[in-house]
Amino acid sequence: MTLVDPPAPRVPLSDLVVDSELRDAVLQTFESGWWTMGRRVDEFEVGFASMAGARHAVAVANGTAALHLALLACGVGPGDEVVLPSLNFVAAANVVRLAGASPTFCDILGPHDLNLDPAHLESVIGPRTRALLVLHYAGFPCDIDEILRIAERHALTVIEDAAHAPGAALRGRKCGTFGDIGCFSFFANKNLPIGEGGMVVTDDDELAERIRLLRSHGMTTLTWDRARGHAHAYDVLLPGLNYRLDEIRATVGLVQLHRLEDANAARARLVARYRSRLEDVPGLIVPFAAVTPEVEPAHHLAVIVLPPGVDRPAVQESLRARSVQTSVHYPPIHGFSAYATSPPASLPQTDDVAERILTLPLFPHLAEEAVDAVVEALADALAAAPIAAA
Repeated sequence: MTLVDPPAPRVPLSDLVVDSELRDAVLQTFESGWWTMGRRVDEFEVGFASMAGARHAVAVANGTAALHLALLACGVGPGDEVVLPSLNFVAAANVVRLAGASPTFCDILGPHDLNLDPAHLESVIGPRTRALLVLHYAGFPCDIDEILRIAERHALTVIEDAAHAPGAALRGRKCGTFGDIGCFSFFANKNLPIGEGGMVVTDDDELAERIRLLRSHGMTTLTWDRARGHAHAYDVLLPGLNYRLDEIRATVGLVQLHRLEDANAARARLVARYRSRLEDVPGLIVPFAAVTPEVEPAHHLAVIVLPPGVDRPAVQESLRARSVQTSVHYPPIHGFSAYATSPPASLPQTDDVAERILTLPLFPHLAEEAVDAVVEALADALAAAPIAAA
C-alpha cells in the first residue's frame, strides 16, 4: 500500500526553508563520516553561549532533555515540589515527575498576559518546594525580576523554560540567563529549528559540569575525545543518560543560529500586522499589547484569545475549510488525567482562557498577504461561529 500525504494547508501553522546553504552544510557533515557528538556540537555550543550571553551552553537531544537535566543537576528529587505554570506543554510537568518530584501548578495573569502570575506562584510555594520552573510564554519575557525576588525570599532554584524565547531579551539581557539554568528547544516549529534538539545554559561552573556528565552516561570522556587522542579511557562519576546532540543537527543549528536575529525580526513584523488588523474585532484579544520598550520578545507564537463563549472547534473547522492551519498552545496541564487532582487545582485565569486561546500561522517567511488572508478567514469564522454551550 502506498501512503499518500494529505494535502498541505494553504497557510500552514509553521514552515521551514531548506536552501543550498543548509543542504551544503549538512552534506559536508554527512560526508565527514563523523556523525555523533563532536566538533560541530562544540561550535554550536560556543556560538549559542555567545548569542545568549551565558558562560556555558550544553547541547542536548531536545528541549525535554534540557529540562530534565536542569532538574537533576539542581538536585530536584523525591519528596520535592516544583512550581510551574499549567499553561505550558506537558513535558514541563513530565520531567518533574520523572525526576521523582511533584509538580505544583500556578496561574497566569490573564487573557492580556499569558505569562505566569508571580503573586499566585508565591502563594502555592510550600515547605517542600525546591525549584521554580518558569516559562517565557510565546517568547515574551515573564516577570523574571519579581520571580527572582520570590526565589531569594524562599531560597529556591529558578529554572527558565526558554523553549519559546531564543533571542528574547529584557533590558538587553537574554532570556534563559536570569535564573540558575535556562533551557531551550530547537523543535521544528521553534525560532531556531533543527528538527529535534535543545540547549542548557548557565553561568554556574559546577552546574555546567554536572549537566555535561549527566548528558552522556556520567562518563568523564567522550567518544570524540578518544577519537582525537585526548583520552584513552573513561570513568563514570554518576548515573547519567544519553541526551547527546548529533553532528548533523548541530550543523543545522549553526546555520539557523546566524539567521535567528533576522528570523525573530520577521516574526515581530508579522505579529504586528496581525495585531493591527485584529484590534477592532469585538471581544477578541491579542495578548501582550502592553509590552514596554525594555522588552524584546522572540514572537514564537501568534496567539489570540477568542471572545467569551465562542465555539473554538467551529472556528478552527471554518479556518481549516479555508486551508488555514491552527493549533492550541496549550491545553492546560492540570486538565490532563495524569495531573488532575481532587479537588481540582484552582487556576481561574488559566481556566478562563483554556477554551479561548488559538494559535494562528507564524513563521519568518510567511507572506503579509497570507496574514491578511488568515485575518479575513478568522473574521468570517467568528461571524458564523455558534456560542459554545456553558
